[in-house]
Amino acid sequence: MATDIIVLGGGSAGYAAALRAAELGKQVVLIERDKVGGTCLHRGCVPTKALLHVAEVVDTVGEAASVGVRATLESVDVEAMQAFRRGIVAKKHKGLEGLLAARKITVVVGDGRLEQPGRVRVGDEVFEAPDVIVATGARTRDLPGVTTGGRVLTSETALELDEIPARVVVLGGGVIGVEFASMWRSLGADVTVVEALPSLVPNEDETLRKGLERAFRKRGIIARIGTRVASVAQTDTEVTVTLEDDSVLTADYVLVAIGRVPAIDGIGLEEAGVGVERGFVVVDEQLRTAAPGVWAVGDIVAGPQLAHRGFQHGIFVAEQIAGTNPTAVPDENVPRITYSQPELAAVGLTKAQAEERFGADAVAVVDYNLAGNARSEILGTAGSVRVVRRVDGPVVGVHMIGSRVGELITEAQLIIGWEAHPEDVKPFLHAHPTQSEALGEALLALAGSPLHTL
Repeated sequence: MATDIIVLGGGSAGYAAALRAAELGKQVVLIERDKVGGTCLHRGCVPTKALLHVAEVVDTVGEAASVGVRATLESVDVEAMQAFRRGIVAKKHKGLEGLLAARKITVVVGDGRLEQPGRVRVGDEVFEAPDVIVATGARTRDLPGVTTGGRVLTSETALELDEIPARVVVLGGGVIGVEFASMWRSLGADVTVVEALPSLVPNEDETLRKGLERAFRKRGIIARIGTRVASVAQTDTEVTVTLEDDSVLTADYVLVAIGRVPAIDGIGLEEAGVGVERGFVVVDEQLRTAAPGVWAVGDIVAGPQLAHRGFQHGIFVAEQIAGTNPTAVPDENVPRITYSQPELAAVGLTKAQAEERFGADAVAVVDYNLAGNARSEILGTAGSVRVVRRVDGPVVGVHMIGSRVGELITEAQLIIGWEAHPEDVKPFLHAHPTQSEALGEALLALAGSPLHTL
């Protein structure tokens, strides 16, 4: 079958590419081995946030007395909680299938293999197109020497757990690990996070790293940072984790959450002339591979493995193929959120990265404590907003910690993406009382005219 574009993979990057290409008048064949929506919809972003919302409700009930509401938590109905998660996913999946059908995109279920540039085989069927977009996503990274299964969970199997464990050890203090740790703690589990690097969420600005570690200690989550795992053993009733310092942790379950790696094995990339380096597909600035007419998008391209980055990649390539000359978004300008309690939200350069790039004397930083924000006080959240700018230049980084700060990151992305100076933002109002005022206050301070800070 001949078509205009073949998209290999129906996750965030793949379906975004397919939808945009069809909107631009292209005939598209979308090949997906499982369900359209990929990891994000079925086993990642969406279902984890559904369970994190349940955890937030539990926390809200527990804190109700502090605002004068007499409420007690009877129990968490795990079956109903899982039904809620499955219902959200099913509804979003049905909606996505409807979108693809409405755009007349041909969806093929099966394992696709790139036989050569412009030619993809699915079983006995062959599809040909001048452009192939590879968007096969990522899978859970294995921890050497540790076999998953039984009481040793991956993020996918953790979502399906039919009980709330009393004790959990989380191996990995990145985004996935701290989100599950936060959720389980809210649901009543004793949680220990083991991270080999010197801090939790090691890719974030120091103010977020330190703030999250303080918040986790306050919540009773134990963080064993700078510590590596020596071995993991399980029985029918528990799991034992031995660390390299010879300390031993026991738990009902262990979650392996040390990141994700591109899912590109067996799809014919290297045979078709597509370069692979350190497990990632090699692309140029336009997301072209070395093979003619073959593009790569999303988690298989080195950089932050985020669904919305995948969306942007897919849209960008579809528009490139259609000749609309789109604008690329640098990875450092892709917003990132950790949906723990408290939330972390960031975009742009950390303070350390800005000082390394521009020099310490050329960087100015303001930290605004959420204790000065009325809406945050009402919500009962602590945290801060850090804004990083070049001296007499644009804002280059925004880093926030606190409940619901993820909803504020889009404004920060616009400020950084448009290379705005704090003085440019100063005249624009932030509604009162909102948490967005905290970002506004930090920008006012950087512009030299703070209102609610001394």
